[in-house]
Amino acid sequence: MDYAIQTAISALSFGSFYALGALGIGLLFSILRLINFAHGDFITVGGFALIVPSSAVVATLSIGGFHPALLAICIVALVVVLALISYFLVFQHVQNSSPATMMIVSFALGYTLQNVIIMIYGGRPKAVNIFSELTGRVQLSDGVSVQILQLVIIAVTWILLIALVLFLKRTRVGIQMRAAAEDFRMARMLGVNGKNVIALAFILSGGLAGIMSLLFVTQTGVLTFRMGVPIMLFFFIATVIGGMGSLVGAVVGGYAVGIVSVVLSAILPEQLRGFRDACVFILVIVVLLARPQGLVLTKAAKERV
Repeated sequence: MDYAIQTAISALSFGSFYALGALGIGLLFSILRLINFAHGDFITVGGFALIVPSSAVVATLSIGGFHPALLAICIVALVVVLALISYFLVFQHVQNSSPATMMIVSFALGYTLQNVIIMIYGGRPKAVNIFSELTGRVQLSDGVSVQILQLVIIAVTWILLIALVLFLKRTRVGIQMRAAAEDFRMARMLGVNGKNVIALAFILSGGLAGIMSLLFVTQTGVLTFRMGVPIMLFFFIATVIGGMGSLVGAVVGGYAVGIVSVVLSAILPEQLRGFRDACVFILVIVVLLARPQGLVLTKAAKERV
């Protein structure tokens, strides 16, 4: 029972991380039909930005000993600015192109960011120590001990999900975003400012990427210039499984991929655990063969069915 509880918490933590990533992808796809493969590289940039304020800048930000929070805000703001710049300098000029063209552009942007990181920091892995107190463990019961960071990831994910739901349902601009996600052309005809809605989607997506960079680097403690590529692949898979264009589906898909990954690690024989990702991909194929439209349909997709 204790092992099952620990596995369940790990699965929820893993799933929460993938849900945040898939949500960042789904926000842009639902409005712009853009699969932004540079999203993982936004996370990488946020991680490498932690190296800069390692001495003098940290001392400058240190106000009453609360500099870690200020540092986190600065990192998230940096990634948001990067996401906005990528929209105004790159994606804005191709937003009327086909989804395939925009996807190729996102690949090019991602590789450009990777090479910029190499030019600034070099290609070797870097060690970084941030929020080390979160890597400790807390005793939930006599036989259950979990990492504090896992609980933090779960809590942060649900706080952000609730905040995003309230934003989309209770604010005027949030309702405009939902309308644009359902039918972007009709929303523009009804007076919605398309450019502002898309820019806001990039802001939200960049904010999620910045938060994820902090969580990911705290978990691993290692930076590589390609670290965003493999996790971006899983984010994309989660988005596809959940249902392209559905924000609820992105969250469901993220939790599905994360939970399945942890469960497979727990039940597979030791000699097969190295093939866990291959098993996840096989299950993905099975799910998409049975339900190619994804686990959650958008309203427009339901009407077409």
